[in-house]
Amino acid sequence: MTGSEGPSYTVDDALVALGFGNFQILVLAYAGVGWVSEAMEMMLLSFVGPAVQTAWSLSPHEESLITSVVFAGMLIGAYSWGIVSDKHGRRKGFLITATVTAMAGFLSAFAPNYLLLIVLRSVVGIGLGGGPVLSSWFLEFVPAPNRGTWMVVFSAFWTLGTIFEASLAWIVMPKLGWRWLLALSSLPTSFLLLFYKVTPESPRYLCLKGRTADAINVLEKIARVNGRELPSGILVSDHEIELHKIDNPSEDASLLSPRTNEVEHPKGIVSNLGGISSLLVLLSPKLARSTLLLWAVFFGNAFSYYGLVLLTTELNGHSKCMSHKLQTEKSQDVRYKSVFIASFAELPGLLLSAAAVDKLGRKLSMSTMFFICCIFLLPLIFYLPEGLTTSLLFLARICITATFTIVYIYAPEMYPTSVRTTGVGIASSVGRIGGMICPLVAVGLVHGCHQTAAVLLFEIVALLSGICVMFFPVETMGQELRDSVQV
Repeated sequence: MTGSEGPSYTVDDALVALGFGNFQILVLAYAGVGWVSEAMEMMLLSFVGPAVQTAWSLSPHEESLITSVVFAGMLIGAYSWGIVSDKHGRRKGFLITATVTAMAGFLSAFAPNYLLLIVLRSVVGIGLGGGPVLSSWFLEFVPAPNRGTWMVVFSAFWTLGTIFEASLAWIVMPKLGWRWLLALSSLPTSFLLLFYKVTPESPRYLCLKGRTADAINVLEKIARVNGRELPSGILVSDHEIELHKIDNPSEDASLLSPRTNEVEHPKGIVSNLGGISSLLVLLSPKLARSTLLLWAVFFGNAFSYYGLVLLTTELNGHSKCMSHKLQTEKSQDVRYKSVFIASFAELPGLLLSAAAVDKLGRKLSMSTMFFICCIFLLPLIFYLPEGLTTSLLFLARICITATFTIVYIYAPEMYPTSVRTTGVGIASSVGRIGGMICPLVAVGLVHGCHQTAAVLLFEIVALLSGICVMFFPVETMGQELRDSVQV
């Protein structure tokens, strides 16, 4: 891009020129630790509930509430931290979430009674709701050509967290008990606080807010660490590009000087939004279809994913319908082993995502995996031998891991910077509703000796999710990220 003042470049141009180097590796490591910690906090729910039920003689309803309050907290947190991040910066967003999660997670290990444990775990859920902030932050440092592949690598940290938590539970729970598991599982989040001071703000966010000099400082730091050079010229934001298109101003008015620290945003461009305003933008004519379809897919993904995790122990080894008490007693010895083994299904799911996301595209990859998942689940409407049940659940989890990975790539790409973390946060919140409903409905059907109905429910949810993906209006593979949306 050139003008009367000479050549100019955008943040996307700069990131492509600087490439994916050591700087992005450090950003990936930091964001990845956050993803590991969230996966660990989610996985420990499979182990802590039954242990606390035994220790405190809780009813099944009280045990399920320990899981439900975490999802309820995430429902609140995902929406709240998205707004904070879009308004005050990505760094402030994940600083608050990491602080809340680390403190509440550690203190819950010392909860003297059931009521306080419920309160602290709900606060942990509120903190965990900030996960999309880290994914959006990392995404905004990645060059467009290989964004899909590196977002899959980022998603691998979730798998690492699930495997690590299952291993930790297998070692810690039999000897030290659930309190030690809660305390140790809160430690990864603390690392985010230790290295917070050296984390950079997203240059895309800074440019959106008119803090061009700060954005250039970050881009120059990336250039030094990666051993590359920035493009020649001056940094221009998408706001000025839109202003040029709409009002056709002089080239001088549309370009930002590196020394300019505040700019006047073009009329009609949303850049500094509150919570209600952000929601209205997400449901505006240009984004409403994408937003509603994305909510449906996030709901279906979470419902299916957490359902398969729970069904790994619920269906395994039960060739006949038996009482919940007998199922619980029979599954105690295999609980850690089966969850540990099932966690490895996510590795081939990630490999599938990496192979398909930048070749077949986001939409085709997601829809195909949903439909294949339906095929693997269908035989489970019958009672099958343990080995075959395990294999089918393993294959289905591979597919649902792939869809979960890709939707977390697609969602932040679909939204402009001005509402990116809010949009992904709200979609994630809708997914948490699926996670809350799943154990109450699907697993409840299994306990009530209605395995066929439970599996058919998963079939319907996965099938409808795949159809919704096909109706997404935009394919984001290889596309530059947008900063703003016309409303």
